[in-house]
Amino acid sequence: MGERRGTGTSFLQPGVKVIVVAAVIEVTAGAVLIISPSLFARLLLNGDLNAAGEAVGRIGGFGLLALGLASWPRSVPARGLLAYNVLAALLLIFLGVKGALVGILLWPAAALHFALAILLARVLVRV
Repeated sequence: MGERRGTGTSFLQPGVKVIVVAAVIEVTAGAVLIISPSLFARLLLNGDLNAAGEAVGRIGGFGLLALGLASWPRSVPARGLLAYNVLAALLLIFLGVKGALVGILLWPAAALHFALAILLARVLVRV
């Protein structure tokens, strides 16, 4: 219904517009979290974040961005997962090299996200 042959998901299908609006909202919220987690926390919760809270906020922003990408009509969900894992790995590696925020799980988490990004990229090349 509402889908034409060869065009994939049609914007005429019921619910597709709602999905697009939701995806745009998630991407926008994710972008704000990535750019300024403290501003997001202040506007949403009227509170401040320390450096660790900023880093965790950015990881959350990556997750919202990935959710929006994966939810977009005609999108391959693995692209959202790839984006999340690449961004998370890069941020964690940056934090580790910088040396200010290095907990016991930072390097294993960075390695895990890096490995997942490689595996997801290999999957997407085959799709």
